[in-house]
Amino acid sequence: MKIRQLHYVLEVAKRGLNVTAAAEALHTSQPGVSKQVKLLEDELGVDIFVRNGKHLAEVTPAGKRILDYAEKLLSEAENIRSVAREFRQADEGELTIATTHTQARYALPRVIQAFRKQYPKVALHIHQGSPPQIAKMAAEGEADFAIATEAIHHFDQLVMLPCYHWNRCVLVPPSHPLAKVKRPTLKQLSEHPIITYTFGFTGRSKLDQAFAAHGLKPNVVLTAVDADVIKTYVRSGLGIGIVANMAWDARVDADLVKLDADHLFEASTTHIGFRRSLFLRGYMYDFVSTFAPHLKRELVDEIAAIADPDLRQAEVVKRVRVEQTL
Repeated sequence: MKIRQLHYVLEVAKRGLNVTAAAEALHTSQPGVSKQVKLLEDELGVDIFVRNGKHLAEVTPAGKRILDYAEKLLSEAENIRSVAREFRQADEGELTIATTHTQARYALPRVIQAFRKQYPKVALHIHQGSPPQIAKMAAEGEADFAIATEAIHHFDQLVMLPCYHWNRCVLVPPSHPLAKVKRPTLKQLSEHPIITYTFGFTGRSKLDQAFAAHGLKPNVVLTAVDADVIKTYVRSGLGIGIVANMAWDARVDADLVKLDADHLFEASTTHIGFRRSLFLRGYMYDFVSTFAPHLKRELVDEIAAIADPDLRQAEVVKRVRVEQTL
């Protein structure tokens, strides 16, 4: 049994049993992948995949269990390499972050700048996507950290830690009827066309919950994942914008009037997540503490050591006190 063979069978499964796609992802040939998969099956004495002619049709019951162990084994193999790199090149390596547009655009720049100054030899990679997509990337080892607000608690293998709280503001042109209203009500907002985030992004669920709790239905005429897009259409007069506070810049958005909405919506919390099995290198701990100063290495380790996801979450609630509000 070879590590390479385990890589191959996992990639084939990940690519929907498409051997050609797996070969392209692995930068090798399709016949080579097929050969190594068959050699592994012959050695184990069981089929991992059910075949329909030359095509793979499904994963066998034995194959499902083998793939589970293969994923764990490869994860531990990567941890062994990481341990060696930590002692050989403590300040060199790579860090992959999966996050949403809002985090990448507004919350991360100062953190990235400080981290780069401290670790100039660490290559940073940022992947953007929806919260479920980025959580999946972290869970499957395609990213070291997932950073988002919505829908990332559904992966039990991820250690989820709260980083900061944030709320929303309302943006309108100076000529808008609400421009002179210091503390608008939800009813007032519901009387105007609304432009805000796509459902599932940037705390959108809290916004919908607030209106529903008051028996109101917001007139959402346009949604986007990008606050800059929302602001563009607010400027065009299409509607009022509801965005994260951090997305408003007093200098850049001087042509828009910002109305406080803290009294209207429950604050949201952004979390950082990583696989519990991941070996965290020194610079990874420093990245976490730069992003969220209250998340010290000892605390992170103690929470990550809790295997049961429910107990782990209970410990997070008990011990982690969020210090930042953006």
